[in-house]
Amino acid sequence: MGKVKTRILGYEDIEKQQKDEQKRRSAEKKTAKKAEKVKIRAQGLKGGERMTQVEVSDEAIIKMQKAKEIIETVPASTKAPAAKDKAKKIKIRAHGSKYKKAKKLVDPKKNYSIKDALVLLKKLKYANFDESVELHLVVNKTGLKGEAELPFSSGKQVRVAVVNDKLLEKIEKGKVDFDVLITHPSFMPKLAKYAKFLGPKGLMPNPKAGTISDKPEEAVKKFSKGVIRWKTESKAPLIHQMIGKISTEEKNLQANVEKFIESVGAKNIQKVYLKSTMSPSIKLDTTLGLQ
Repeated sequence: MGKVKTRILGYEDIEKQQKDEQKRRSAEKKTAKKAEKVKIRAQGLKGGERMTQVEVSDEAIIKMQKAKEIIETVPASTKAPAAKDKAKKIKIRAHGSKYKKAKKLVDPKKNYSIKDALVLLKKLKYANFDESVELHLVVNKTGLKGEAELPFSSGKQVRVAVVNDKLLEKIEKGKVDFDVLITHPSFMPKLAKYAKFLGPKGLMPNPKAGTISDKPEEAVKKFSKGVIRWKTESKAPLIHQMIGKISTEEKNLQANVEKFIESVGAKNIQKVYLKSTMSPSIKLDTTLGLQ
């Protein structure tokens, strides 16, 4: 049974008072129901989305105010630095005095012949280790690649491996301890399952590179001798290649530079820079056949 409401009849004043009280309560209930259904549009919400209005108690408001006061009292030095402050603290590392001294010996407006550039490069040496000699080329387009057999060692030891069952077991385990992989055609069906693993590393044998051969032993001698494979960066028309050590004789370095440039093709080259690991770069002359 629901609630029993008692109404006194016969007394107009009391009856009117009861009716007014009933109307007041009914109005309050309607207002409360409307408040529950009120939805407001919030900036950033997608179409059709609404955020329902909620009541926050006085106690919750007091707690939020206290939390705000505590945060405001924390010293600025203990707060996490803003993103802009972090950006300001980033400093570009400046070159040392030895590098600056070496750079003064290079004429930035001059294009040097290979011979003169190598003579100068030897004078620029200031590091206490045997630096690598590097070529940096700006070419016409990306996607260029090839190989070059340098007359003299680049100073980098090339690890050449020949495919056999034992090596396949290592590859199966994800172990790669070689720079060039040579295979006999008979092993290609077994090697095919590792194409997705070896391909991205540039180690999958292929006929164009000369790494699939009926005489693997001869291919090993070829690549161990100093054959290097080069290609441009994936997203920029740039080629970077080590062609020797600073301790290598100048005539041998010159022969390696000339051979590498011949491999890339003078028609594909816009600019060439020669440098060692620690030295400033020297621009080579491209108008005289890079001689």
